[in-house]
Amino acid sequence: MADQLTRFRELRDKSLLGGGQDQIEKQHERGKHTARERIDLLLDPGTFSELGALAEHTKTDFGMDKKKFPGDGVVTGFGEIAGRPVGVYAQDFTILGGSFSQVQAQKINKIQDLCLQAGIPCIGLNDSGGARVQEGVYSLAAYGEVFVRNVLSSGVIPQISVIMGPCAGGAVYSPALTDFTIMVEGTSYMFLTGPGVVKSVTGEDVSTEELGGSTVHNAQSGVAQFAAPTEDDALELVRQILSYLPQNNTDDPQRYPSDDSPSRMDEELNAIVPADDNQGYSMIEVLERVFDTGSILQVHEQYARNAIVGFARLDGRPVGFVANNPLWMAGVLDIDSSDKISRFVRLCDVYNVPVITFVDCPGYLPGTQQEYGGVIRHGAKIIYAYCEATVPKIVVYTRKAVGGAYVALSSKQMRNDIAFAWPTAQIAVMGPDGAAPLVAGKQIKAAADPEKARAEFVAEYRETFYNPYRAADIGQVDEVIEARETRPRLIQALRVLETKVATSPHKKHGVIPS
Repeated sequence: MADQLTRFRELRDKSLLGGGQDQIEKQHERGKHTARERIDLLLDPGTFSELGALAEHTKTDFGMDKKKFPGDGVVTGFGEIAGRPVGVYAQDFTILGGSFSQVQAQKINKIQDLCLQAGIPCIGLNDSGGARVQEGVYSLAAYGEVFVRNVLSSGVIPQISVIMGPCAGGAVYSPALTDFTIMVEGTSYMFLTGPGVVKSVTGEDVSTEELGGSTVHNAQSGVAQFAAPTEDDALELVRQILSYLPQNNTDDPQRYPSDDSPSRMDEELNAIVPADDNQGYSMIEVLERVFDTGSILQVHEQYARNAIVGFARLDGRPVGFVANNPLWMAGVLDIDSSDKISRFVRLCDVYNVPVITFVDCPGYLPGTQQEYGGVIRHGAKIIYAYCEATVPKIVVYTRKAVGGAYVALSSKQMRNDIAFAWPTAQIAVMGPDGAAPLVAGKQIKAAADPEKARAEFVAEYRETFYNPYRAADIGQVDEVIEARETRPRLIQALRVLETKVATSPHKKHGVIPS
């Protein structure tokens, strides 16, 4: 018995050292934590319970029989974040570069399966040089086992991927299938084919950072939703994201005590929208003045900045928000912002998070680039997402809500529950400048003073159509409110909608525009 205990302790201690002290020091020299250090930073102290610590690979081709390590390049198990259970796996770069093997997949699959069965979030910390070449098709097939579990878990339990080193080839698809991807600036990258392959095939000379670094995927491709300056910040982001989400799709998000009065009104909001239609203003400032102080967490902040999406709290209750950004492309909708908005609305819906939409949008971006790129099908995703969502949906019209953008962005026809409008709202088929030649073009041309006639038409159009009152007359707006009242009115509305029950036709699933 003593010999068996000694052997077990030796194996356990070897497992705790990963690839050995030399490899640990090299990991630290790269400015990176080890897999176990990352788990300790992520989870509540003392809550981690490991599974599969002594697992080793079985493939012994190409000298791999001499390269066996307990754990086989990934640390897996359970723990708690803010007292709530989560599953976690962390690839260990100190062991064979964290290369993905059949046994590594089996360990990850075990955690994925248990998370799905238990209804708890699953968090993956990625740091791997890719598929283990020595295992050939075994390691490739193992990726598929992970992917299918990502898909089956989608919309059931929160899945978060943190890229903390290389993530290349087939490995990139797992993070892309999860709810959120966080990248560490300067030390993480994602791409299907590396710079060497790109150069040999296309002749293009590109660096690792330029091809798949954090900035690329947060600001250009939209593959990642968050960027963090350090690993510690990335892991803290995971904890922050989970604070807005339930454990699973049958649960409700957790409420937190708030020191911010639910009846607070902000007089500054009454003057925040400029008198000049063409002048921008800070929608982020609007959101900060409405939501609980310090509660805003933007999602996809660097991508499609003409739209703003994210989480916040109202009287301690988590909500999702969608807003146009008048300071970026005038808040117009385009291909990228359509994808950003629709994905976020659907994510909120599956996790029972109410969606509040702040509208100041002049319409969809015109031009051949957008039309050729499929702005119609991308724009239709917003309509699909809002129509499909059954969570409480509230809209606030701050200024422009014009044409198709009015309809798409949580209008009554999108099964919206409550619609508020500020006195500055401008709801119409089109703006007065566009309407003038269509509605009164002949009269304006025939007038003795065409400029005066045009100005008179614009003034009449504004008075008759370009305001919130016509929409309120016919019930498309439930109430015109002072901007300063927005916070208490939203909180009251959410209290009413807390027990909302909505149904949709029974079906396997819809076919969302792609």
